[in-house]
Amino acid sequence: MATLRETIQVDGIRCERCVMRLAKTLEGHDGLEFANATLMGDVTLVYDDAQTSRAALVDRMARGGFRERPAF
Repeated sequence: MATLRETIQVDGIRCERCVMRLAKTLEGHDGLEFANATLMGDVTLVYDDAQTSRAALVDRMARGGFRERPAF
């Protein structure tokens, strides 16, 4: 079991209500230990990589209307 921490930048966060909606989208996801979003679109995730993956978390956020920003 390895706990990973990373920050992902997403589009779709424009207000505090969006932050709350993102939290609701991720709530209850197996293996997710911590999630925090800022109004700048930075989402910090701490998760157990034996139970979930970055791809699964990004997919879950996308289903909630939050798309990962492409890396430059």
